[in-house]
Amino acid sequence: MHAAEPFPHFVDDYLNYLYEAHPTSATMDGVHMHDDLLEDFRRPAIETHLSALAGFARRLDAIPVAGLPESEQIEHAIVSSNIRGRQFDFEGTRSWERNPQVYAETLASSLAAQTIFDYAPEADRARRILSKLRQTPRLIQAARENVKEPPAIFVKVGLDALRGVMSFIDSDLPKAFRRLDDVQLLSDLADASQEAVQSVGEYVEYLETEVRPKAKASFRLGQEKFEQKLRLEEGLNLSVERLLAIADRELRNTQEEFRTLAGRLNGGDPIENWRKSKEQSHPQPGQLLATAREQVIELQTFLRRNSIVTLPDDATVEVAATPDFFRWSFASMWTPGPFEQRAQRAMYYLTDVDPSWPHDKQIEHLRDFNIPTLWTISIHEVFPGHYLHYQHLRKVESKVRRSTLFAPASYIEGWAHYCEQMMLEAGFGRKDHTLKLGQLAESLVRLARVVVGIRLHTDDWSVEQGMRFFRDEAFLEESTARREAERGTFDPTYLVYTAGKLGLLKLRHDWQEQQGGKASLRAFHDALLSHGSAPLWALRRFMLGSNSDAVLE
Repeated sequence: MHAAEPFPHFVDDYLNYLYEAHPTSATMDGVHMHDDLLEDFRRPAIETHLSALAGFARRLDAIPVAGLPESEQIEHAIVSSNIRGRQFDFEGTRSWERNPQVYAETLASSLAAQTIFDYAPEADRARRILSKLRQTPRLIQAARENVKEPPAIFVKVGLDALRGVMSFIDSDLPKAFRRLDDVQLLSDLADASQEAVQSVGEYVEYLETEVRPKAKASFRLGQEKFEQKLRLEEGLNLSVERLLAIADRELRNTQEEFRTLAGRLNGGDPIENWRKSKEQSHPQPGQLLATAREQVIELQTFLRRNSIVTLPDDATVEVAATPDFFRWSFASMWTPGPFEQRAQRAMYYLTDVDPSWPHDKQIEHLRDFNIPTLWTISIHEVFPGHYLHYQHLRKVESKVRRSTLFAPASYIEGWAHYCEQMMLEAGFGRKDHTLKLGQLAESLVRLARVVVGIRLHTDDWSVEQGMRFFRDEAFLEESTARREAERGTFDPTYLVYTAGKLGLLKLRHDWQEQQGGKASLRAFHDALLSHGSAPLWALRRFMLGSNSDAVLE
């Protein structure tokens, strides 16, 4: 009988394979061995990938769990779900066969990572961009062959993303490498860019003229696949009925708190008060970035002066305008991966108005960037949300809990969403009650995502119904409400924000109770972040020594 394979050896093998199969994810993790490659979505490559995943599943199953140290027992379950989640994505949800946006985002992220992060000399990164551009026609051909009967909403979103990619290649790439003095390399980049844009443009025309008029497929996953996706990818073993019950309870409580606080502003109708407040307190067109920069500095100062969480000394964040290819995003944080060898700048992107928009549309967009809400966004994305989380992640020794390829969104996004509430509880903005309104407003949006995501995919809700729910229950402007509802079609489990936040609040309560109620907020946060990224059930075992799966109440 052969000795069992050491679990750390298996993890190294599996992670190295994932980096090769998903080179963009490798770059985002801070591993640069495959930076010159694009993902291969051709059918033979997908079949090979599925075969490899099945092989890794067999190898992992052959490692006896009982003989492992406790931490590796937990990680064994994390890795097992990761493998099966990836199999389910390719064979169950089949987004590579249903959604052209998969290809647009893969290409956009792959190119953007080489321009945003300066982990290598400019010329080296330009050569990697050149290699990716030359592989773009192959990627687009795979999209054309794979995506045959997509839902109409996926075509709409995919077209927007693909046009953004074309703009990025055509406009942003030349700006990113404008300091290059290698004439031959610049010429090669120009030629490859033209070929890539042409390839993407032809696919856009094909989708617009051939696919869109016939697109009648349903975007819905159905309850069984929806729950399976949550279980495998997030470690959340809850029924949609239970999730809806939790969301309904939290939504009503949050709405009541919101209405009470908004009603104190000027008396009268609280929702109208909130709308007036948004009208009066948003940045003017072109001033969004300057406002956010001031917020980031103030948040960093507050964390340094208060015992909330350990703040690294080398924190460097640049606030910038969202690139064209990513403008569907309201705000985002691009942080160098946890395996990067040296400190680098991180990018906090915000989507200001397009100067070509009519004035009314500009103001409508900025109303949802009102100052209280913008504070909440800056907390979520930068301090102490995503950016700070990544700084702690760099110190985690376990590859399973350090790599973003194993990280569940319910913890990544849950931590950032949790921070929005936690910072105000810790005293930030205590003299400005409108900050609490902004935090509550963002909570309402996240809670509405639970309801809309589930109803869209397991019920018969339309995007229009979803839009009305966001508008009426989370008090969003109609255009923002529609964008949120549309996102629910291609990001079905965006309920992870609320699930993660509620799970962390419960973990904090249980951990502090176990510590006799004497442990500080900083002690909890540092202990939590020291364990890296893991599903909520695993974090409970690491921190409480408990096998309880009751991550939510």
